[in-house]
Amino acid sequence: MMSDAEIANAATLFSIEAIGAKLGIPADALYRYGPYKAKLARLFLEDLATKPQGKLVLVTAINPTAAGEGKTTTTIGLGDALAHIGQRAAIALREPSLGPCFGVKGGAAGGGYAQVVPMDEINLHFTGDFHAIGAANNLLAALIDNHMYWGNGLGLDPRRISWRRCLDMNDRALRQITVGLSGGSGGNGVVREDGFDITVASEVMAVFCLASSLQDLEARLGRIVIGRNRDKALVRASDLQAAGAMTALLRDAFQPNLVQSIAGTPALVHGGPFANIAHGCNSVAATKAALALADIVVTEAGFGADLGAEKFFDIKCRQAGLAPSAAVVVATVRALKLHGGSAKADLAREDVGALTRGFANLARHVENVSGFGVPVTVAINRFTSDTAAELDTLQALCRNAGVRVALCTHWADGAPGAVALAEMVLADIRADTARFLPLYPDAMSLTDKIATVATRIYRAEGVDIDPAASTKLDQFEAAGFGHLPVCMAKTQYSFSADPSKLGAPTGHRLPVRDVRLSAGAGFVVATCGDIMTMPGLPRSPAAERIGVASDGTIEGLF
Repeated sequence: MMSDAEIANAATLFSIEAIGAKLGIPADALYRYGPYKAKLARLFLEDLATKPQGKLVLVTAINPTAAGEGKTTTTIGLGDALAHIGQRAAIALREPSLGPCFGVKGGAAGGGYAQVVPMDEINLHFTGDFHAIGAANNLLAALIDNHMYWGNGLGLDPRRISWRRCLDMNDRALRQITVGLSGGSGGNGVVREDGFDITVASEVMAVFCLASSLQDLEARLGRIVIGRNRDKALVRASDLQAAGAMTALLRDAFQPNLVQSIAGTPALVHGGPFANIAHGCNSVAATKAALALADIVVTEAGFGADLGAEKFFDIKCRQAGLAPSAAVVVATVRALKLHGGSAKADLAREDVGALTRGFANLARHVENVSGFGVPVTVAINRFTSDTAAELDTLQALCRNAGVRVALCTHWADGAPGAVALAEMVLADIRADTARFLPLYPDAMSLTDKIATVATRIYRAEGVDIDPAASTKLDQFEAAGFGHLPVCMAKTQYSFSADPSKLGAPTGHRLPVRDVRLSAGAGFVVATCGDIMTMPGLPRSPAAERIGVASDGTIEGLF
């Protein structure tokens, strides 16, 4: 069996001009990065603002497990299948982070015959967007320390600086550092505690992905709160006159990237915040461009529906004025067996009992997504180890729960393997039954918003907010930020904050240990449990198996 990389390398690609033509993009509106990648020209994007919008479809999933779910693969497979049955379709994805590529998860370009290509280039550096985002983030950090070095006219309190540096890599050693050390000379600035987040957790990444234009981008960057002064008043990036230079670094990166799937379906791949520590959606700029160019746009939101989908609905759609027409929840037999108590070593053995118990996880996600007023279809991403009895059981469980279900083989068969799913989604779009509504109103207090997500999405009995975090929430409310949505930073593996509680746990309480104001992005982050904003590498990182062959081909990516 060919690997994902071998399948991608063997694919025959269309020129990027031919892919653009499928969406009516003229060649002079493409800024090429080689023959198969391009950015959309800024003036062309501005002209799209007045065009009619297509229909938006969200692909989400059950809580991820070590067995894999294939959410990105299914997003691509669905887009390919819609094109295969004659629809003018486009795919809108996030860019992969180098952290998972060299860590444990691998790349984020799909798999099998449902991939976006060139896979190796997309997974490694791509068009340099993440480097630009990291540079803008770290420019602000440098300006903060430089301001204090040259007299600290704003009266910044070094103990209350909340802005951190970032790097697009998993490196636990950088979580907590001390800057300004100079052997007693003072020549390297003010000594203070600092730290690094992974770039996909940076507020600059969130701002980048939620901004609607360059002007909005600069305004949002200026609103970023970097800390407090000695009088405990908020200090913003605009106070340091940082927003203009940060926007200059991001100007070219802000133009969405165009690539293709193996089947030749246009794909806009842009931005990439994680969904467990950020809002987990691709850029608004790319999504809106795709909606102006295609009749149907298939997008995804990170990890399970308790994180990515909730934030897609409550943050991205709320801010950007988007209203999805349909949703797909991806599940696999293998993953549901894990949620039902099966051991990873036993997944190749038939276990209808574990599958039946694990179905509770899928059922809860379907119920949650339906609660946003969007029709839902379940996509079973088939693995070769799935037995006929297991597949029949899972389909019967879905139907008995009143949920439509499609068995999908797009990993092995490409577009034809997801035609049944595409036809169900198309039927939902044509029926026009979606009545999208966010989970909570803007006017609800921040504390109540956190509790609403915890009790209605995670099914917690309640929340336990650290007293210091509760004080911060009161301060945010008093400062005029109570209308913002909340962005929950929580483990992706469970509905609870405990990654070991698989399935559909009840009776748990959600511990909120800290909150952080992201005024530029336009949300308040609530950090739950032990989640980290700078991951570490595993004992045996994927980086140890990645290399370059004698012909220049990159090997070991997955």
